[in-house]
Amino acid sequence: MRLFFAGILLLMCGPAMAKSNLEKSGDILHLLLPAATFGATLVYEDDFEGSWQLIKTGVVSRIAVEGLKYAVDKERPDGSDMDSFPSGHTADTFAAATFVQQRYGWEWALPAYVGAAYVGYTRVASDQHHVEDVLVGAAIGVLSGLYFTDPYKGITITPIAGNGNYGLYVSGKF
Repeated sequence: MRLFFAGILLLMCGPAMAKSNLEKSGDILHLLLPAATFGATLVYEDDFEGSWQLIKTGVVSRIAVEGLKYAVDKERPDGSDMDSFPSGHTADTFAAATFVQQRYGWEWALPAYVGAAYVGYTRVASDQHHVEDVLVGAAIGVLSGLYFTDPYKGITITPIAGNGNYGLYVSGKF
């Protein structure tokens, strides 16, 4: 298993040799956070239902991102291509972090959200995205995670906003 993950890291880093260390670290974390989350559902929690929820979260998030990239056709800040809006890296990592928060709680999600925020930062700092690209990518990931993820145990608290109303939605299994 360790050899498998080492091989994945080598494949990720190989083509990225011309990238800055900051951009490379964001690229690695972009793949590592969802992969580690998926692995944890299978290995540590034996949570196959959660695995499917994570897959649905990630697939729907990615479809939304790719659809918007195709429809909007916005140039990246570095001028490399027309795939700037929205940030797929940010959507993927925020989808995984939101899945963790909804499924297992804040104590596990806080480091995931910090990692996701770092990935968003690296995308802007490396001139791959504008701030609004990252914010919309994060929103897509969060919304996908909120929609497809049910709590594993205990109580889940979700912020809600709409029509001028704000509050918290509390749910759980008793």
